[in-house]
Amino acid sequence: MQTELTGANDRRSYLMSISIIGILFFIFGFVTWLNGTLIPFLQIACELSNLQAYFVTFAFYISYLVMAPPSSWVLHKIGFKNGMAAGLAVMALGSLIFIPAAFTRTFELFLMGLFVQGSGLALLQTASNPYITIIGPRESAAKRIAIMGICNKIAGVISPIVLGALILHGASELMANVEILTGADKTALLDNLARRVIMPYIVMAIVLFVLAFMIRYAHLPEVDTDNEEVTPGINQTKKTAWYQFPHLIMGFVALFFYVGVEVMAGDTIALYGKSIGISLDQSKYFTSLTLISMVVGYIIGIITIPRFIKQDKALAVSAVLGVIFTIAAIFTQGFVSVAFIALLGLANAMMWPSIWPLAIADLGKFTKAGSALLVMGIAGGAIVPLLYGSMVDVIGNQQSYWIMVPLYFFILYYALSGHKIRK
Repeated sequence: MQTELTGANDRRSYLMSISIIGILFFIFGFVTWLNGTLIPFLQIACELSNLQAYFVTFAFYISYLVMAPPSSWVLHKIGFKNGMAAGLAVMALGSLIFIPAAFTRTFELFLMGLFVQGSGLALLQTASNPYITIIGPRESAAKRIAIMGICNKIAGVISPIVLGALILHGASELMANVEILTGADKTALLDNLARRVIMPYIVMAIVLFVLAFMIRYAHLPEVDTDNEEVTPGINQTKKTAWYQFPHLIMGFVALFFYVGVEVMAGDTIALYGKSIGISLDQSKYFTSLTLISMVVGYIIGIITIPRFIKQDKALAVSAVLGVIFTIAAIFTQGFVSVAFIALLGLANAMMWPSIWPLAIADLGKFTKAGSALLVMGIAGGAIVPLLYGSMVDVIGNQQSYWIMVPLYFFILYYALSGHKIRK
């Protein structure tokens, strides 16, 4: 009887842990994909060029490059659970920075808020990604990761719809007024627009602080990864450092490019729709279309990998689809072109779960160092959209999508042969 009670308690504790981590994945999916709405909003409110507008993604994603190494150190000192709570608290502080940014309509303050949010998210992801793998049986880890991925992507579908409705309602009329007004009237209109973000971000900060408190005092089991046994990899005895693994270095580049094209598909689509004559009242929701196609791609991947197709072949198919959809978006017009950008979500969906295991295969004792390097590859979301923004001001939104084609071709190369190189 006591054994049954203990087993039931363990199961309840396990389900509670999974539920809490699921909420966290939902939260960082929600926050991450707000950028697609913030870009056109801040471009209007702060009177930005296309290049300046894409500093939104730069400030957010560059934090992964800066904060990944210290995040690992913090987790070593305070543990996974406290690390997750700290990450949520830092994200809440970043949200609060939006208040003075909105009152003063200062773009640099908005960028600071985004960087702080991204820093908290880097800590949160560094803690929660391995935690969901370790918290239960290893043989069911893939299933747990899949569930977390769906939580993340569903949040990404919802967040642009919610924020778009709150801060960009009446967008077409607003833009028309901005174009005809001058002087104090225009300043007053833009000031009022900027202040629309205050209440949503206050609510977000409160929710994040409450979640941080709940995580801090939740009965989440702490896990110790420092004493895990490591299985030696192929030729590992000849390696003395992580940078001696070519498939890891190329995996970092592939992941860097992947995050770049993923962010491009989600965060540029609203301004792209606006640039080809679609009302901002409609295009402000286009990020959700990209995320819906990502959810579909994720479900297809869960069903087919590895039962029907191996992960390297799935990555190759994804890269080919990325090339096809990008070129189709460039050579079509109107809503059809937008639909092809949204379909990039389908092409991109299984790239992360395919690249990651290929890149860290056979690293042995260098697996943790390799994983830290790959997390830093998320900075691709900072660099690629910024390059795109610099091209937009010269050759236009649609033609600038050519930047993605060589990135997909490198990912294709990595899928076909790059991941096999060990010397």
